Amino acid sequence: MKKLIIACFFISGVVFAQDMKVVQGNFDFLKDQKEINTEFDYSNFTMMKEKKSEAQYVEEHKADLDEKAKGNGNLWQKRWIVAKQQIWTPKFLEIGNIVLSKAGKDVNFQEGLKTPYTLIVQTVWLYPGWDAGIMKQPAKVTTNLKFVETANKSNVLLEITSEEAPGDQWGSNFNNETRIGEGYAKTAKSLSKLLLKKAFK
Repeated sequence: MKKLIIACFFISGVVFAQDMKVVQGNFDFLKDQKEINTEFDYSNFTMMKEKKSEAQYVEEHKADLDEKAKGNGNLWQKRWIVAKQQIWTPKFLEIGNIVLSKAGKDVNFQEGLKTPYTLIVQTVWLYPGWDAGIMKQPAKVTTNLKFVETANKSNVLLEITSEEAPGDQWGSNFNNETRIGEGYAKTAKSLSKLLLKKAFK
């Protein structure tokens, strides 16, 4: 029994692993900033272990749902299309700002700001995970986080990669889109904690 419990903890550690690395740049330019313009790039990411295009994933998942109950594929596709703006983006902004606020820092991420610096959250890879009640696997979200000059976005001041941020929550979550949203929340939480250590001490 003890071996089983240890094995479960080990598996959980592997499943929930997230790797965040600084690729280039430093945090100095952020020190006195109060607001950071934030943009989200969902234009070119892959999905699943096979690294399918988003279009391929949507087509296949839609067909699978229609095979089980005709019409459900279209209903799901509509939810998928709006998930980026209604779930994923808000989750990132909300949780990132909560972490900074709880630490007593007067700084936040927002869309549509005219600030010196912009954070570009580029989605690289997604895995929606699954939930079968007792057994489940969290979503995974891989992003590239680039801080650039707003006036010259080709000038990258800081680049961070976030690998396989886990998306899950207590209890059951049978919705792929919300599980992925929790992955964006985890990404934002980890990024804000890193910024608290390196930029907003």
